[in-house]
Amino acid sequence: MTTRLDLTRSQILAFRCRVAALDERLPRGQDALRRAAWAGLQDSMPRAALLSIHARMAGAEPASWEDPSLVQVWGPRFSAYVAAQRDLAVFTLGRLPDEAGPLKRAQDIAARLGAVLAGARMPFSEAARAMGEKDANRLRYAAPTGTVVMRWDGARQPEIWNVPAPDMEPHEARLELARRYLHVFGPATPEAFATWAGIRPVGGIAAFAALDRSLTPVRTPLGEAWILSEDEPLFSAAARPPAPARLLPSGDTWFLLQGADRELLVPEERQRRALWTSRVWPGALLVDGAIVGTWRRAEHVLTIQLWRRLSNPQRTAVEAEAGVLPLPGINRPMEIRWDDGYLEGKHDGQ
Repeated sequence: MTTRLDLTRSQILAFRCRVAALDERLPRGQDALRRAAWAGLQDSMPRAALLSIHARMAGAEPASWEDPSLVQVWGPRFSAYVAAQRDLAVFTLGRLPDEAGPLKRAQDIAARLGAVLAGARMPFSEAARAMGEKDANRLRYAAPTGTVVMRWDGARQPEIWNVPAPDMEPHEARLELARRYLHVFGPATPEAFATWAGIRPVGGIAAFAALDRSLTPVRTPLGEAWILSEDEPLFSAAARPPAPARLLPSGDTWFLLQGADRELLVPEERQRRALWTSRVWPGALLVDGAIVGTWRRAEHVLTIQLWRRLSNPQRTAVEAEAGVLPLPGINRPMEIRWDDGYLEGKHDGQ
């Protein structure tokens, strides 16, 4: 590997912020929804995908996650994801197992599930019982075939139904999934891609090898990695002014990172422990392009744990952002509770 480009932390984060539309919201519409979901929107926490859309698109509403142009599936690592309907193949077939055993399991479960559903919609556990499956979670193995989608609103179990198999070769879907990952999370390594996608490392290495002519090797503060060659000009472009404040939900692509990649985003170990907990992750508070704390919500009460002191204008910007969250069922103003205990060493992030 001969690197052609040295990238700094600030260049990498400015690039990611730009491609993620976290510097300026996109005009409302289906094109914006697709761009917001370019690498999928994790939706494992109720309405996380909606809040990720809101962070990137102007005019988001409580039902934006159910726009007809979007679909909900079990995506990378079998987590609930929202993706563009036209990208269904990428987030399903792109993860289809390469090994004979797991591939047969996915196809067999998909076939049995299709026979049970027979064109109807059915609750997740009810379909499992009809199939004779004791563990309903096994139904998720059918997701990479691209023939099962779902609707999960966070309050009840998912409702699932069959759709026609996408008209795309799994190999091409895998390569496009890798391109999506590189564009949103780049610079990246094949091993990191495999971890994110929930495939074996050899699959990630093979995908990067197949994309070789469209990739540029780079050197980052974490070591050697790759970017899409077409993205190279964006890394050299002047950074645009960051958004004053964004409340990113648990699992948002901005911090959906593993291993050393987390160090690039959050250099201080104590803060990494507070963000990437061993339990359910909190949301991340982004102020002027930097993560400055975490947040959690209970109904209309939003508690913010700060990692550093904010100016009065910065607090006002955060409060304004909280006030326009398009949350369903909240019919009163959001109440902000500022938790400054972390600044005095009262929280350890565990």
